[in-house]
Amino acid sequence: MRRTSNILIKNKRAGFEYEILERYTAGLQLFGTEIKSIRDGKAGLTDSYCSFLNEELWVKNMHIATYFFGTYNNHDVRRDRKLLLTARELNKLRRASKESGLTIVPTKLFINEKGLAKLEIALARGKKSYDKRQSLKEKEDKRSMDRAMKR
Repeated sequence: MRRTSNILIKNKRAGFEYEILERYTAGLQLFGTEIKSIRDGKAGLTDSYCSFLNEELWVKNMHIATYFFGTYNNHDVRRDRKLLLTARELNKLRRASKESGLTIVPTKLFINEKGLAKLEIALARGKKSYDKRQSLKEKEDKRSMDRAMKR
């Protein structure tokens, strides 16, 4: 019997900085101490991004804290990590990322029901400053409507 994990690490800035067009779920190629740190909830996606290198997709600048009991086997905290996707998904993302204004950003890091670490990535377009103000206004309006409904 497997337990469902409650590990969910979000990139909150991605929703604010980018307009999300498509989402994909990718596996991660990790070391043993990295998965243990993720299971402890000690990871961050704040400044991370994805890029292609030699026909493979890599996530760069993703922070996974060193494992406390890791001794000399510990990993580099911000090393580049390979993403595992199907060839069809990789080709689609490569073509889309070459278009101007589109980028690939990580949005969520979680552990699935099999106990494997997965990274949700999104094909996104950067927002302009007036788009950000609009999304903040919509968020505030929704919050005030929810408050009015509760009364």
